[in-house]
Amino acid sequence: MNTRAITTEVLLGMVPVALLIALWQALDSFGYAPVTLLPPPGTVFMRLAELLLTTTYQQEIAATLFRLFTGFAIAVIIGIAIGLAAAVSPAINAVVRPMVRVLAPLPKVALYPALLLLLGFGHESKITLVAADALFPILLSTYYGASMVEQKLIWSAMAAGTPRGQILFKVVLPAAMPSILTGCRIGLVISCIVVFLAEMITSTDGLGHVLVTAARTFRAVDMFVPLITISLLGLVLNGLLQGLRSYLLRGFPEV
Repeated sequence: MNTRAITTEVLLGMVPVALLIALWQALDSFGYAPVTLLPPPGTVFMRLAELLLTTTYQQEIAATLFRLFTGFAIAVIIGIAIGLAAAVSPAINAVVRPMVRVLAPLPKVALYPALLLLLGFGHESKITLVAADALFPILLSTYYGASMVEQKLIWSAMAAGTPRGQILFKVVLPAAMPSILTGCRIGLVISCIVVFLAEMITSTDGLGHVLVTAARTFRAVDMFVPLITISLLGLVLNGLLQGLRSYLLRGFPEV
């Protein structure tokens, strides 16, 4: 993808955001929403810039990112490992498939009270919840990506002298990589949502805790700041993951 195409894509992607901010400003300007409940976007962004310079708010962001990255990394490792194993082994597939069918539709946040009792109110319970929610999109994408690898690729590799033990890493994994990375992008979005929600439910730090604290003290501006922060973080992380995808799949026709 050339620079001009990337620039056009970025500009088109900014149009809905600009329209949303314009609608937000219009609601305030024409009095459709009270300023005490919906502060003007300029006020919120100025407050965000102010807080980003403070050590306290930077620590809140760091706490959220630590939980997000740790939980997401665990989900990636476990999801790819189980997905590949289930795709290449009928026995493992027979064990994993019913578990996935039962657990995947289950709202993992419903398990959060149990996680709090088992793991406490610190990082562990939140990381576990993030990992549990992000796991299944990655696992399923890995499984279906590996299962759809054409058999002739495996036969060609074996005919070329590739050891059977290396077929998984030299043929199946690279061929399934587009599907795996798609699952990782979905899992990353879920991780951003879940970590924020977990911090809102119970936490002493993090962006979710900042929002709940602001809501309890009726500070509307400070309520919107962590929402915008997590959105911007998600945007940046998604962009980085897209860049990684483009690099890893630079030899694929669709990239």
